[in-house]
Amino acid sequence: MKTLCTLLALLLAGCTSIPEGATPVSNFQLDRYLGKWYEIARLDHSFERGLSDVSAVYGMRADGGVSVLNRGYDPAKGDWKAAEGKAFFIDSPSTGSLKVSFFGPFYGGYHIVALDPDYRWSLVLGPSRDYLWILARERQLPKAVMEQLEGKARQLGFDTDKLIRVSHERPDA
Repeated sequence: MKTLCTLLALLLAGCTSIPEGATPVSNFQLDRYLGKWYEIARLDHSFERGLSDVSAVYGMRADGGVSVLNRGYDPAKGDWKAAEGKAFFIDSPSTGSLKVSFFGPFYGGYHIVALDPDYRWSLVLGPSRDYLWILARERQLPKAVMEQLEGKARQLGFDTDKLIRVSHERPDA
């Protein structure tokens, strides 16, 4: 039983790890990161597959954690999808590395590896090279910024040819 618990703990901890060679930003300031972010690009995964107009809103929780509201439009169903979650710092609050949960006790890594000094855009990685998001405060990013972020992702070993550009055509609700 002890071995099973140890294995389970290692598996769950592995879900919050950061891909090898990546380093989360330091001097992170959560209060500046809170608010609404638009998903500009992502790698494909089942929980956002086919969605457009994707955004995330981060806020403070009473327990010191971060509330997360992800929202996107499903054109196939003609309806909005939303998921509420919670996030907590993995280590120091000045390091841009959090664990996020949308499903009970299961957490995934949310690692900010590039962040605009004015908090206008960020490059976020999950626990493996299967998860990557480019986020921005506006619905679009200048071409030069996109090229810079894609270059950083490539340098970290991500297949940027598989990035999905997210369209933002619907008004915010």
